[in-house]
Amino acid sequence: RDLVQSVLSSLPLSGPDLHRREACYESKSLIMVTIRLLSVDDLFKFNNVNLDAFTETFRTDFYLHYLTNWPECCVVAATPDDTIAGYIIGKVEGSNDSWHGHVTALSIAPDFRKTGLAQRLMAYLEDVCDRIHGCFFMDLFVRPSNTVAVRFYRKLGYVVWRVVSGYYSGSEDAYDMRRPLARDRDGKSIADAHDFKTRGIKA
Repeated sequence: RDLVQSVLSSLPLSGPDLHRREACYESKSLIMVTIRLLSVDDLFKFNNVNLDAFTETFRTDFYLHYLTNWPECCVVAATPDDTIAGYIIGKVEGSNDSWHGHVTALSIAPDFRKTGLAQRLMAYLEDVCDRIHGCFFMDLFVRPSNTVAVRFYRKLGYVVWRVVSGYYSGSEDAYDMRRPLARDRDGKSIADAHDFKTRGIKA
């Protein structure tokens, strides 16, 4: 838990991607929020956050499963009056060189978008997976039609590793996007990325 608090206190600029983080924040002034671990009570305050048509919503027992198994991977951003400005939940899974962190859900309330908050939450989860769990890479799933989110993740260094057919309801495909962490120095986790195959780029 001490290391988790260390990661929290190091936000928004921390880790090996300091220069990338600075680039994300230089033109935005972040509204004053506190990033803290998600609590059970927070699950009943998500209504103002889960308004986007692209936001996947889950049953309460789904969130409780994450809180029980990966509490350090679940945080919220709250204002001084405890309004939830955004949240991120994730987990760690896999084995050997497939040991990785997964971004299950990232959502920002409409009034807090374009403030740098999404980058800050991503920075936290990436640091936890890197520094605490020693993961090789991060991954996440996103709808190809959610072009704003796809551009956002690309700016953070994620690439489309593969396309998963019919992943979402309505038979929409999913982009499985990845970004190597410090442990994957050679970028092996994205060596066969769909992006590289279709664009003729080498990892």
